[in-house]
Amino acid sequence: MSPEAIKILTKGLTMAIGGMTPALAIGQIVAKAMESIGRNPESTGKLFVPMLLGAAFAEAIAIYSLVVVFTL
Repeated sequence: MSPEAIKILTKGLTMAIGGMTPALAIGQIVAKAMESIGRNPESTGKLFVPMLLGAAFAEAIAIYSLVVVFTL
């Protein structure tokens, strides 16, 4: 296998893992927040901001992955 092919495969794998993992994390964060709100509707105000912050931090991982691919 040529070095160029290995480099392309490495970029593809990095983007696949770097995109899939944050997507799963965001899904889990939102699902658990919605489940909690469903059980206790009064907690909506307390859960909304931490849920958004958690989703934003998880999304930052995907952006870091994109930066790593461009630097490879």
